[in-house]
Amino acid sequence: MTKTRWLFADQLGPHYLDDSDQPVLLVESKAVFRRRRIHRQKAHLVLSALRHRARDLGDRATVLQVETYDEALAAVTGPLECVHPTTKGALRFVESRGVTVLPDRGFATSREDFAAWAGGRKRLLMEDFYRWQRARFEVLMEGSEPVGGRWNFDHDNREAPPRSATLGAPEPWWPQEDEIDEEVRADLDRWERDGEVSFLGVDGPRWLPATRDEAVKAAVRFMRTRLAGFGPHEDAMLAADPWMSHSVLSPAQNLGLLHPSELVRAAEREHREGRAPLASVEGYVRQVLGWREWIWSVYWHIDDDYRHRNALAATTPLPDWWWELDADAVTANCLSSVLRDVRDRGWVHHIPRLMVLGGYALQRGIDPEELTRWFHQAFVDGYDWVMLPNVVGMSQHADGGLMATKPYASGGAYIDRMSDYCTPCAYDPKVRVGPTACPFTAGYWAFLDRDRELLAGNHRMRQPLAGLDRLRDREALVEQEQLRGTSPP
Repeated sequence: MTKTRWLFADQLGPHYLDDSDQPVLLVESKAVFRRRRIHRQKAHLVLSALRHRARDLGDRATVLQVETYDEALAAVTGPLECVHPTTKGALRFVESRGVTVLPDRGFATSREDFAAWAGGRKRLLMEDFYRWQRARFEVLMEGSEPVGGRWNFDHDNREAPPRSATLGAPEPWWPQEDEIDEEVRADLDRWERDGEVSFLGVDGPRWLPATRDEAVKAAVRFMRTRLAGFGPHEDAMLAADPWMSHSVLSPAQNLGLLHPSELVRAAEREHREGRAPLASVEGYVRQVLGWREWIWSVYWHIDDDYRHRNALAATTPLPDWWWELDADAVTANCLSSVLRDVRDRGWVHHIPRLMVLGGYALQRGIDPEELTRWFHQAFVDGYDWVMLPNVVGMSQHADGGLMATKPYASGGAYIDRMSDYCTPCAYDPKVRVGPTACPFTAGYWAFLDRDRELLAGNHRMRQPLAGLDRLRDREALVEQEQLRGTSPP
């Protein structure tokens, strides 16, 4: 008997199917939206993508709109199989229900690949993993050596933003909504109106790909018009230009509409055919074949208690103005601007996530487990496998150094150098005490003071801690930040 292939909402690309006539199951579970209060635009994107996939599959697809997955499984007759889910919870669920699990198809690195690479290593370093990936897939390689004689062009990709309001890059490709989006919006409006579910953020036109065809168009636009300018300013931020030259393809990738290998090969081709400089292409390849695959692999490699790790003993609850994405309550221009972008679109690129949102939470001692939930729910590309290692490890250093050798903590000077957020702003990034004290500058030193014993054994933190000891206004600064707490800065 032919098995029905169950496709999850993050497995919607053609590479998740084999032949042209196998029956397919697609499930819309309302309990998923009740369980987590996710961004309204994320809910729209997921439902739109599912329904578009159902339309494309035609009579092959059975679409069940149910309360729970168990209700859907009870309605299915005959054997059922699925491609390896992207989260541990989903894997446990399908295994416990007797669903046949096939190997993963959404990543270039299998669990077995990573286990073989990691075996016997005293320390897992992303840079080592990235070089291994480049070599085994022969990406940007000339024989056994990297193209250009260097593995990493990160030093060339740290330019501050230009003194203009925007980078001036061509815009990403934008989709047009259709009748399926109208149906999705009507359903979400009804669910909210009836009090069945509630969402974060605000509704807006669907601006992200929901189909394979749309995702390919967005990828082609990026490769041909934006990739060349990606590298130099990939770490920079502009308030009026949230996209800059970033690909904005992570939501489509995380829906399974694009495979990382095809993106990496397309980027490599842009360099080899002379349309994009090596530094930009290498920077993009490092994000996709390096960092994204690394996060996926680490997620499956770590044990189940990782999400509860809290090496810096951070227990402060995430404030309500974060959960409500209340950008208007915040005076600090950087944090207000980034929260507004999250509220309005459910997306910002990696530096606002790490250095503004993550930096504030790290400085204020926000509970990393709660912060992980927020990132998972507030971002259109937020999934457990993405956010758990990124937030607990990379952003909050709650794993004690598995993902990063030191905390990604910085003061207002970094934000001032890498963005235009500080002009104008009510706070001065050079001031740490007083009414114009920058909450990131003051917060940085308060973080070091609070966690100095926990950080003292990290040799990379010796210089910052020595600087803390030289502050003449240290006591006043600490008192000021204790009073400020997590009130909107």
